[in-house]
Amino acid sequence: MSFVERACAALRDNEVRYAIAGGYAVALHGAVRRTARVDVVVHWTKRTLAKAEAALQGIGLKSRLPVGAPEVFEFRDEYVKNRGLVAWSFYNPDDPSEQLDIIMTYDLTAKQCKRLKRLRLPSGPLDVMSKKDLIAMKRTAGRPQDIEDGRALEWL
Repeated sequence: MSFVERACAALRDNEVRYAIAGGYAVALHGAVRRTARVDVVVHWTKRTLAKAEAALQGIGLKSRLPVGAPEVFEFRDEYVKNRGLVAWSFYNPDDPSEQLDIIMTYDLTAKQCKRLKRLRLPSGPLDVMSKKDLIAMKRTAGRPQDIEDGRALEWL
């Protein structure tokens, strides 16, 4: 089972509603995109973050921040506005290629959950942001790579 499959299975098993975003999602929609890190978005609540943290720790990932879910939830605005963080990053100390970021600047809504693209794999489903929502997210981010990703998705 690949890292992305293990990570998504852990989130799903811990009842975390998530969606793959970022470069992985762009590639899963069919646009050529190389990325090593898996980006996910979640509904931003203290409970969701605690369940996500437990899920990711359960597969051996460590947080890059020296704080846990309650602090990440409480100080989200501080981290984003004053420290320039856009993601709560997790990594596998035994395999640096295994990295997952929970995007801090985006909140997965119930409406978006209804539009998720569900990929069915033998290991279980992977939930990916819809192309429409991913394009909107990329436009909002506005970085050169995001703009390019948005164009590639629109072209598909």
